[in-house]
Amino acid sequence: MINKALNQYKSIDLNTAVEGASPHQLISMLFRGALEALAKAAGSIERKDIQLRTQQINKTCEIIVSLKGSLNFEQGGEVAGSLDNLYDYMLRTLMQANRENDIAKIKEVSELIATVSEGWSQIPAEEHQTTAYKEG
Repeated sequence: MINKALNQYKSIDLNTAVEGASPHQLISMLFRGALEALAKAAGSIERKDIQLRTQQINKTCEIIVSLKGSLNFEQGGEVAGSLDNLYDYMLRTLMQANRENDIAKIKEVSELIATVSEGWSQIPAEEHQTTAYKEG
């Protein structure tokens, strides 16, 4: 009962955060969500929890597909193209990780996402409109 209430509270809190977030903040939230799911996937491999591993890898793949779909090739140019290729690589690597139960591949993708996220967080506020991602 308490867990259900806590999950509902978290859901409401997340919905509120999403509604008030700028497009730049939403991309940051996607990065955080992917990193959290990858950490859970890695832990599930260690615990031999195949169902949770698959669920968390699938969640990460959905986030990466959302990031790919948000790329703005018109304004982002070469950077958007490079990110698109990197996201394709991440998706292929995660499919291999799931198929082979390979924690090293999950950690590799996690490091790649962390690097992209760090770069994203360094973009000055005045440049948020001219990034590799679409607004809204």
